Amino acid sequence: MTDAVGSIDMPDAQEKKPRKGGKRAKKGPLKRLALFYRQIIAELRKVVWPTRNQLTSYTTAVIVFVVLMIGLITLIDYGLSNAAKYVFG
Repeated sequence: MTDAVGSIDMPDAQEKKPRKGGKRAKKGPLKRLALFYRQIIAELRKVVWPTRNQLTSYTTAVIVFVVLMIGLITLIDYGLSNAAKYVFG
């Protein structure tokens, strides 16, 4: 049976042999580790670091939010524990 591309039984393109590991297999473990750390450093150089003022304002916002959430959860917990004491005696 033939279609526009070619025969189903005999494909046009020859099958490629699978590569064994590619470029990564040719390097030793220490070279791969060194490459990994070089890539980490290259990515860290791309990071836009916040200024000191931004860092303090972000930190303050996070601390205030966490304190508010602690207070809210404490109130809910206190209310539910009193409700449980009232219901179950």
